[in-house]
Amino acid sequence: MSVRRYLDQRLKLHHLRAVEAIVAQRSILKAAAVIGVSQPALTKTLRELEDMLQQRLFDRLPRGVRPTEAGTLLAQSARRILAELRRLDEALDHVADPEGGTVALGTLPVAATGVLPGALTRLKAAHPGIAVRLDQGRTEELLPKLAAGEIDLIVGRLYEPAIPDGFSREPLWEEPISILARAEHPVFANPSPTLDKLRCYDLILPTVSQRVGQEIEILLEMLALQPAASLRSSSYGFIREMLHATDLISVMPRLMMAGDLLRGTLKVVPLPIPAPPRPAGLILPRDRPLPPAGHAFVACLRAHLAEFEERGLTAVSSTDRSRGKSDRTNGRKGS
Repeated sequence: MSVRRYLDQRLKLHHLRAVEAIVAQRSILKAAAVIGVSQPALTKTLRELEDMLQQRLFDRLPRGVRPTEAGTLLAQSARRILAELRRLDEALDHVADPEGGTVALGTLPVAATGVLPGALTRLKAAHPGIAVRLDQGRTEELLPKLAAGEIDLIVGRLYEPAIPDGFSREPLWEEPISILARAEHPVFANPSPTLDKLRCYDLILPTVSQRVGQEIEILLEMLALQPAASLRSSSYGFIREMLHATDLISVMPRLMMAGDLLRGTLKVVPLPIPAPPRPAGLILPRDRPLPPAGHAFVACLRAHLAEFEERGLTAVSSTDRSRGKSDRTNGRKGS
């Protein structure tokens, strides 16, 4: 027999925050620290919830907790409700200050070090009242947050989903795997270096996500370069310094060093073979529009990408090129 729980009258926001934190942390102790309450207080809130719902929400494990089916269902709703409230808060801020607002960005690691800093610099110059919330991660980590409304859009490499997922993907640029070297590197003595010439130089390679790592390895294999003796690092700053200070060359997504390419201190070594395509752009939800601050960010991103295309550093997608001219002036305003 169905039981009326009257959740619309009894469920409170602190209940939603509690269950969301516990699911995210998989620990009552850690969740209590995240939301700033004591462990006994959070345990009491959890008991209230389970009494209210008349269902167990978490299984207690030797280390931490695991959500039951009911706990997972409640946590999913909690994330959506709390995200809606955040968007309402931001929309009200925009009503009070039309030049303000907030955009919540999910970004993949390559975009975070590559195109994003320049785009955000433009955004700050053109719209100083807009606040930005950044969430960096892998695509599979960011998509649930996009679905729940915790972020407004995702910026970065566009991977084809294994199955249709209901999100819109908008290609804006290409971020090919390339060979990079300092501007004064002897490899540039010949406008079209041969493979034998490339093999004369040691490599420094980024330790990156599995997907990007596989793409780098594919290009290394195509070029018959020897990664076994290469230096590897997860530090963007270390790789950058080594490239500037030595004759090492690197193989990585080109725009990981976007700032140095624009400044001209690093250059792209011409490849003797075509690099595999790597489209990048935006992932957007189909069921809700971007907030005004989101549209302002996208305009600034397009303007920043147009500068890369003008310098011959990357290709802006054909679908986006027609928009770039109109967006460019807006994106550069005040810069």
